This record gives sequence, structure tokens and C-alpha cells, in this order.
Amino acid sequence: MKNGTIIEKQRFPSPNPRIRLYRVTYMSSGLKVKGLLALPNGSGPFPGLIYLRGGIKKVGMVRIPRIVQFASQGFAVMAPYYRGNEGGEGNEDFAGDDREDAFSALELLKQLPNVDSEDMHVFGFSRGGPMALFTAIKYPEIKSAVTWGGVTDMALTYEEREDMRRMMKRVIGGTPEKFQERYRWRSPVYDCEKLNVPLLMIHGMRDDNVSVEHTLTLKRCLTELDKPHEAWIYPQFHHAFPPLENRKITRALCEWMKSHNK
Repeated sequence: MKNGTIIEKQRFPSPNPRIRLYRVTYMSSGLKVKGLLALPNGSGPFPGLIYLRGGIKKVGMVRIPRIVQFASQGFAVMAPYYRGNEGGEGNEDFAGDDREDAFSALELLKQLPNVDSEDMHVFGFSRGGPMALFTAIKYPEIKSAVTWGGVTDMALTYEEREDMRRMMKRVIGGTPEKFQERYRWRSPVYDCEKLNVPLLMIHGMRDDNVSVEHTLTLKRCLTELDKPHEAWIYPQFHHAFPPLENRKITRALCEWMKSHNK
């Protein structure tokens, strides 16, 4: 069965009467993976948005209010839980082979009759950042990509996050010193020459989960190569922005994405 094929689709209670929610099971590299699909009421066609969560396993899981927030801006939103989560097959490997779950989610959205398959966008938060960037590299025809507090260098994450080292060694196979290529493969900063999709990077300078250096390093590379990008850097904010500012910036980034749909 090809990637993006929907195996099961179940209606899910929505907090917004204008947004329909579905829990879906879809194919990704031979695995049955779970995700959340949000569709605005109406026949569309709607622009498509892949929402790529942060964290791993239960940490940073897809939140319904967040997905509805994006769908309320007029997007059909597909948010993978990633393999191995919520009853899905396989195991996450932190922007390794599980990036295929993002690619397959894009294929799923493109086949929906009320989605404009030529107006696709991708958003990634934290560890979803590299997932979004790899998706933009694989699908240069998508209209825009956005990262928010996004990881760009896995070795830097290993260095910065002592609390995550045990997990990263287990998932990736060892340390960056021992498995440099495995860490580089998961680090989109080393593939910045392949990024041709308009990119917006959002980051708080006080972020101590994913330091702003991740965004600044990628920005330097994209600037040198004259690649289309913007960076919205906020000196006062951490990894999680205050709710009011989060809502304002989310609306603004959605408008930014829509401005790239032609």
C-alpha cells in the first residue's frame, strides 16, 4: 500500500464547531501510523498544512487546541503522532527514518478532495523543526515552511541537553563523537544548500530547550547562499511563548504562509 493511504478515519470531538477533527491511521514506509486531521467546514479547496510536533513519545504530543488553532486560519491540517505512538506501529527515531511519517502525511493531505494539492505548507516545532526542513527539501514544490524553536543540529542538542543524552544515545545509537554521520544525517543545517522553499524561522533568545544558535546557524548558511528566508527572533521569550503572544504570532505566521501560496 502506498505512503499516505488512509487505513482508518474516525470522527473525533472538536472544541470548535467550525472545525471537523478525525483520528486517522495511514501508511508510512509499510507501517500503520496514527495522526490527527483537522478540516474547516465547507468544500474548500483549502491550503494544506503538515503540523510536526516536538518532543518524543508522550512528551510534546499533538494537542487538539493547537491543531484547531491552525485549522481556524483556513488550513486543512494533518498532524502525525509519529510511528510507535498512540497505537501506531514502529518506533520513533528522532528525525531519522520517522521523517517518512511527515512525507507520508503530506501525501495523505494531497489526495483529499477538499485540499488544494498545489498549495501545501509545513510547520515544525522544536524536534519537529528538522522534520519540517527535511520535508521542504524532499518536496521543493511546497509553498512555504516554518520552524518555531526548531532544532537544526542534533550534535548541538546533545551538547546542550544533558537530560536528553541517554535518550539520544539509545535512539541514535551512541554519542556524536562515535556516530558523527548519524547525527549529521538528522541535522538539516548540513543540507541548507538543498533548501529552496521560502522559510520562516521563529525563536526566543532565552530558549534553553533549543538554543537560538540553532536558528542563527541555519540563517547564516541560508544568507550566504541567498536562499529565501526570514527570522523572527524574540529576545524576551523562552521555548514556550506566553499564550497571548503565541496566538498573535500564530496568526501572523499563517498570514505569512498564505502570502506564499501563488
